[in-house]
Amino acid sequence: MEMALKIGSAILLGAMIILMLPRARQMLQHSPDAQPGDWQAFILPLLAVAGFVALLMWLV
Repeated sequence: MEMALKIGSAILLGAMIILMLPRARQMLQHSPDAQPGDWQAFILPLLAVAGFVALLMWLV
């Protein structure tokens, strides 16, 4: 029975990926172009989270 669950999970995962590919292509085609300040909006929260995790590790 365990092998049947693994095979079923693999089939469902493959079907999900196949069904999501057309939507992912459409999202990539219709996404806006990057602007100069976009990297800063990505890096600052990432650094804030990394700093918070480092602080928590330092406090333990």
